[in-house]
Amino acid sequence: MAKKRRPQPQAAASRIKDGEVPVVGAREPCPCGSGRRYKACHGRQAAHAATELVQRPFEGLPGECDWVALRELVPAATAELTLKGGLPEGVPSVTLATVLPMAWPALRRDNGAVMLGLQNDTASGDLSRALADTLQRALAAEPGTPVAAGRPAPEGPRLQDLLDPDAVFEPAVHTGFEFWVENAENATGEVAASLERANAAAIPTARIPGLEGAYWCEAPEKNHLRWVTGHPEEQLLDALARLHAAGASSLGEGTRLVGSFRAHGLVVPVWDLPSSMSAEDVAKPAAAFAERLAEALATDAPLTPEERRARGGLTNRQVTLS
Repeated sequence: MAKKRRPQPQAAASRIKDGEVPVVGAREPCPCGSGRRYKACHGRQAAHAATELVQRPFEGLPGECDWVALRELVPAATAELTLKGGLPEGVPSVTLATVLPMAWPALRRDNGAVMLGLQNDTASGDLSRALADTLQRALAAEPGTPVAAGRPAPEGPRLQDLLDPDAVFEPAVHTGFEFWVENAENATGEVAASLERANAAAIPTARIPGLEGAYWCEAPEKNHLRWVTGHPEEQLLDALARLHAAGASSLGEGTRLVGSFRAHGLVVPVWDLPSSMSAEDVAKPAAAFAERLAEALATDAPLTPEERRARGGLTNRQVTLS
């Protein structure tokens, strides 16, 4: 017996024009009326229908490694963005945020300032193009309104077309999400409760000064250093293998290079750290490791049998996030 089709609510049907289901937030009910969340319904189809898949969407932007880290690793952070040609009239600033309230793609504040959310699902295979589309719509939105998800045009601009390539990208990592609202210390009611829930779920994270893409985080049993690197993958794995085989891949007593993962086309080595090791404690040994890594990257001699075994171990423990 055929399964009965769930009736489509009239409200949902009215939102569908010419058979096209509009894009909404990943966790919102799908506009088609299926009763499922968008990401599990037409959102999945939209993602699979992407005509392009850009492996390194942030390539060419200042601070590419930090862009990847804020997208995949950091719970609460912001960074000021500089537009080519300056800010439009009535827009005092544009700020990138890891995540915004209600998972909004973007927000235009009452004072006209724009906040762009980075950790959102998109209907495009090019994250840079999707973010650029959201940014443009946020710049044109009425002050005091959130910006809904959208589907960028295939020929639309990318972030690389909108942002100043010479501007410094300097993320600020926060202990919580108070940057969501002005005068957060005076928040009450639902706003205060929402902030409290979000803050409780955030993993304590800190950026390692002077090392692009390097972030310490605190976990229940052990801490970690996750370091987004911009080096070519094969060259980086060879260099890590050389250091690992030489016993020079750790960051001090009780630390261990445990593997790596790929994110947006870049390789991210990961170290286990003792729970007593803070971000301040790991900064100096991480800087020393960066010097050892630079020397290993400059070596082009064939790998020794021991180094090949070390490389195989690192490769076997590698996963891909995006």
